[in-house]
Amino acid sequence: MQREQMLAALAVTRVFDGAMLRDALVAVDDASALRGRTLVQELAYGTLRYWGRLDALVDALARKPIPDPLLRALIAVALYQLDHTRAPAFAVVDRAVAAAGEAVRPAAKSLANALLRRYLRERDALNVAVAARSEVARWSYPQWWIDRVRRDHPSEWQAILEAGNARPPQTLRVNARVTDRAALLRAFADAGIVAVPAGAQGVIVTEPRPVEELPGFAEGAFGVQDLAAQQAAPLLDVQAGMRVLDACAAPGGKTAHIAQTPGIDLTALDIDATRLARVEDNLARLRLSDPRVHLVQGDAGDPSGWWDGRAFDRILLDAPCTASGVVRRHPDGKWRHRPGDLERFAREQARLLAAAWPLLASGGLLLYATCSVFKAENHEPIATFAAARDDALRESLKLPDAVLHRDGQLLPSTEATGHNQDGFFYALLRKR
Repeated sequence: MQREQMLAALAVTRVFDGAMLRDALVAVDDASALRGRTLVQELAYGTLRYWGRLDALVDALARKPIPDPLLRALIAVALYQLDHTRAPAFAVVDRAVAAAGEAVRPAAKSLANALLRRYLRERDALNVAVAARSEVARWSYPQWWIDRVRRDHPSEWQAILEAGNARPPQTLRVNARVTDRAALLRAFADAGIVAVPAGAQGVIVTEPRPVEELPGFAEGAFGVQDLAAQQAAPLLDVQAGMRVLDACAAPGGKTAHIAQTPGIDLTALDIDATRLARVEDNLARLRLSDPRVHLVQGDAGDPSGWWDGRAFDRILLDAPCTASGVVRRHPDGKWRHRPGDLERFAREQARLLAAAWPLLASGGLLLYATCSVFKAENHEPIATFAAARDDALRESLKLPDAVLHRDGQLLPSTEATGHNQDGFFYALLRKR
């Protein structure tokens, strides 16, 4: 456990230096600790999920500020374990103290020991006091993020923040080219895996596990895709014979969903060659590689470098954003982003919309999507774009009754509060 605590703390500090959590975990990966890799990931994700409260607790426990970021992170990791895991308290504290001496300096052992043992003595009172001290500690989001959600969603802001701190479900989408949902659920049941149907083609695994261990993974029986993201392909209404563009395709979940439609000509575009390779791998595993599915590296905002001049009947523009709707899956996003990122993403979204529209055939549909709950990335760029073009008509969305939304905004929710989904936004534009 000591090694895993130290590696998780290192990953957390790298996130605050600007790295994405998945990259930070790769950077600190220790080949000698392969068995502990799952624990390292659990500790890093959990610590960042509750960082606002954990960091405030470190300050409340210490008599004077702790300037060393690794020591702060290490104590926060241990606090997370004490509150959110079943690890014995004595083992958590002992290993964290040893890790502080090894990773920081020998003198840090006594400080880590004092702080963690004080927390065990005064846990309830400290948690109440810290939660009352600031909204950052209460909700575990930056203050600007809390303010923005409250302004954009005055009635639901607390539910949105709570859903973003929940553990995400392991949600799959059945690949209809390989099997059907009933057969997949039977295969899971035969393997002793509890899973339930969700949505039109979805399955939620009750106790998440490495996806490679699930029956049917190698055979391409399912893809990994949240219920909110599973709405994209049906909304696009792709029919046989159509030319389709997935303009920001990686990692390929929506591409694969679209590719299940027979008889289409599909272009999957992404600017990043490494991420495009992931799309290729996903399509191959799902048995969806096809001569009429074209993987193209290029900038969706500059079609001159890749477009052949033939119009598309359907375009999916899954635009880059702050990913504020999926922080339960990527909690590092809360702490990596800054308020100015909203304006930066909004400029990029406007650029991509302007570049994609001329590629759309008359009468065709463009589906704009983000995994955000911020209006600056959703309603505002779409309203600005549609108002500036006489040939852009916003269509009504045909979503299942269970998928609650407000003008295309799907809010994050949990099993206890409704459709267990991430936060997403959709806007469907038809070219007159």
